Amino acid sequence: MAQKARKDRAKSNETTLKNLHIGSLTVNGIFLLSHFLFRSRSLLFWFILSIPSFLCQYTLEKTGRPSYDPSTKALKASGEDLAAPGLTEYMFDVVWVTWAAAVLVTLFGNWAWIFWTIVPAYGVYKGFGLMGAAKSMAGLGGMGATGGDAGAGAGAVPAGNRKQRRAAA
Repeated sequence: MAQKARKDRAKSNETTLKNLHIGSLTVNGIFLLSHFLFRSRSLLFWFILSIPSFLCQYTLEKTGRPSYDPSTKALKASGEDLAAPGLTEYMFDVVWVTWAAAVLVTLFGNWAWIFWTIVPAYGVYKGFGLMGAAKSMAGLGGMGATGGDAGAGAGAVPAGNRKQRRAAA
């Protein structure tokens, strides 16, 4: 049963990567053709803002591509699950937002590159969320570390080590 799951994931990953590469070739090809044949668009912006997309595609390719034994054609590794939530999902989002920005720039002009700012804005949003979660897990969020009036209520647990808390209770 496990071998079937590995084969299914390998097949799914191959399909996903094929679609990713075809989509990338299509969107970037249309952008470049439009730039050279019809309207001049900023190649510098395109190149700089496409670097994260290309890096994400490379990472997805390296981690998700199944590997086969060259002599027997047997599946050696199915690759990481490209449908997994988390960082993999975020990498796909970076690619898709970059494609959308390239299409918008092709249709409406260079000002549409502003659409790409969604990527770093979302990264900052998630980063602050992770920092808040880390503070609360570490016990730093909302607790009076200086021992001031915040913990002076009737049912407050005194700060200190375990022996001091037991003696106060």
